[in-house]
Amino acid sequence: MWLNLKFLSWLVLAVGAIHCQAYVHHTFVVKETPYTRLCSTKNILTVNGQFPGPALHVHQGDTIFVDVHNQGNFNITIHWHGIKQPRNPWSDGPEYITQCPIQPGGKFRQKIIFSTEVGTLWWHAHSEWWRATVHGAIIIHPKKGTKYPFPLPHAEVPIIFGEWWKQEILAVYNEAIFTGGAPNVSDAYTINGQPGALYPCSKPDTFKLKVDHGKTYLLRLINSAVMDILFFAIAKHNVTVVGTDGSYTKPLESSYVTISPGQTIDVLLKANQKSDHYYMAARAYSAAPGVAYDNTTTTAILEYNGNYTPSSSPSLPNNLPYFNNTNASVSFTSSLRSLADKNHPVSVPINITKRLFFVISVNTFPCPNNSCAGPNGTRLATSVNNISFVNPYIDILQAYYGHINGVFGTNFPDFPPYLFNFTAEDLPLYLETPRHGTKVKILKFNTTVELVFQGTTLVGGNDHPMHLHGYSFYVVGMGLGNFDKDKDPLRYNLVDPPFMNTIAVPLDGWTAIRFRADNPGVWFLHCHFDRHMTWGMDMAFVVKNGKGRKQHILPPPPDMPPC
Repeated sequence: MWLNLKFLSWLVLAVGAIHCQAYVHHTFVVKETPYTRLCSTKNILTVNGQFPGPALHVHQGDTIFVDVHNQGNFNITIHWHGIKQPRNPWSDGPEYITQCPIQPGGKFRQKIIFSTEVGTLWWHAHSEWWRATVHGAIIIHPKKGTKYPFPLPHAEVPIIFGEWWKQEILAVYNEAIFTGGAPNVSDAYTINGQPGALYPCSKPDTFKLKVDHGKTYLLRLINSAVMDILFFAIAKHNVTVVGTDGSYTKPLESSYVTISPGQTIDVLLKANQKSDHYYMAARAYSAAPGVAYDNTTTTAILEYNGNYTPSSSPSLPNNLPYFNNTNASVSFTSSLRSLADKNHPVSVPINITKRLFFVISVNTFPCPNNSCAGPNGTRLATSVNNISFVNPYIDILQAYYGHINGVFGTNFPDFPPYLFNFTAEDLPLYLETPRHGTKVKILKFNTTVELVFQGTTLVGGNDHPMHLHGYSFYVVGMGLGNFDKDKDPLRYNLVDPPFMNTIAVPLDGWTAIRFRADNPGVWFLHCHFDRHMTWGMDMAFVVKNGKGRKQHILPPPPDMPPC
């Protein structure tokens, strides 16, 4: 269906472009590999046999190629989280949004175009829940000839948070789909692939960060967890936040960090305490009533170098917030600020030409004879503006640019169909049932967008870490309760808001973001709790081409996976 004259001309341009420049190439081999955790061994899906997967090192503005070979037994796609991929949605990675999956035995060369990003991002699988084990860090160094806007650290260390199930992750996914209920929670959290000393059979392999007294270390925090927002802290040490989601921030000293699934945070750690061993610890933030969560704690060891006798047992950080401390979560996130200096200016859209109000909800669908495992025999679902997203049979990007009809609708609503007290304790049951749909919102090139996410208490409510592909956005406001269109914008931060790609909408609250739609293509918006994404808390933006050639989408690569 793609073999038309327009597509063939794109192929000629694409092949010519590849041969005109020399780029760095990486090879990702997706395959099953045995790993032992929590006293048992199982095969997990990995990249190059590594868990977590290999880190990619680039400089700001680089372009690289990654050859993804699927030697596993399941379909797979790889997403480059937070990389804007200007004019190049073909390599963005979300399954059935910008590509069909790479089938077993297949391969796909993905062109990764870096632009303004600097700091820490990450890559991960974007099909089913394979990202539980298929993920890794992306380290974006400053452009050659430039330096960090903070003192050069002695060393830089990725700290990747994850989850581990004793079950096969596919079995967890399939059971949730089959029963319609909530998935089984993980059996452990991990730091750099290791659960830590508080879990059985795990103490000897606990990750250790060795430091010299008086020196400063850059910790690149990545939350790859499938289901949970996490609190993180280091016993008797504060950290200073200097970046988030591939963008610098004003220095923010804190005794703990709140990090959502999909989010990255760069922190400076000064080794300024008595030489000893200290626990680094992470555990869930989960304040939604009735929602099961993994209530365990993962640990790593901060170990000072030198000759001394360490304490018999490291102590846990006493500044790690309690699991349901919503104020701690919101307070940390709302304290982030862009660096906003002459070398790192901000460009917050002021004159808004498109206002969107997206109500994001947990929902339910009825089941025959109340036979499902959701509340009162229903099937759990999620929605954006009362539409629960359904994956199409081919990817939306191919359908849009190939003019294939019947794949998606273009009438995604700017506002919800019902206005009600979104955060009331008792809401009528009819509000819980959304509609199925595969709809997109079409934006003209250079549209300035304000998007307000509003959470609800439907089916108990939840926090929602929302991620937008192809863009970073300014988080101009956040609050608890219902958004007030007259009062809340008066409190927006339009001076130095953080520039992010993933932002948590607080439980029973709202978050406002702004961005300029200057990256043509099809771009996915979804909750980064994988259960919520699977249940339908997704939609896609189609940003039209601009007038000039440099405002047009690039040609597709010649080896797009078949549908």
